[in-house]
Amino acid sequence: MADNKTQSGLPPYARALGIVISDNSGPAPVIEMPFNDKVQGRPGYLHGGAISGLLEMAAVAAIHKALAERSSDASIKQVNVTVDFMRGGLTKTTYAAGHVVRMGRTMANVEALAWQDDREKPISRAQMHYLITTQ
Repeated sequence: MADNKTQSGLPPYARALGIVISDNSGPAPVIEMPFNDKVQGRPGYLHGGAISGLLEMAAVAAIHKALAERSSDASIKQVNVTVDFMRGGLTKTTYAAGHVVRMGRTMANVEALAWQDDREKPISRAQMHYLITTQ
């Protein structure tokens, strides 16, 4: 991961959870959420809402990067989200990355994946659809 972590471009909700962009060099930004009391669910595990929020922020970061590559000043609105919880998230740093599957003029389809120690062993994944609006 890169040493220069930033919250630039992320919504206020990301700041509330302590989410930062840890690597923006690849095609999909990698974001991380360090463990803290705000994201704890039952003892020893992350709250499902915090994991869902992390996945949403990963999708938002991926769409913003794709829009920037198009030199677009469009805004996005979430249409729907489906989250699959695959294993319990433990009380440690969690990473996520979004991938824009398809971006048209008015809609974007995005997948996001969250993991902790090993990207090949995800704790959750999401499929999201966003409306793209021009201002």
